[in-house]
Amino acid sequence: MKSTDAKKTLAGKTPAELKTELEALLKEQFGLRMQVATQQLQNTSKLKQVRRRIARVRTLIHQKTAEGKAA
Repeated sequence: MKSTDAKKTLAGKTPAELKTELEALLKEQFGLRMQVATQQLQNTSKLKQVRRRIARVRTLIHQKTAEGKAA
């Protein structure tokens, strides 16, 4: 999936769905960090991808809550 497709799918989600997505990404990041610590992670770029996706989700959550307060 390209990043533009990922952004579009994330933008269409509600804040509650984004929060569940964030929880799943944080768990995935924790698992990847454990793999790095035990020298088991083969694809180290996956950690960077997950970290950036977490940032995207957090940004969208912040934007949607700001829109709700402004309206």
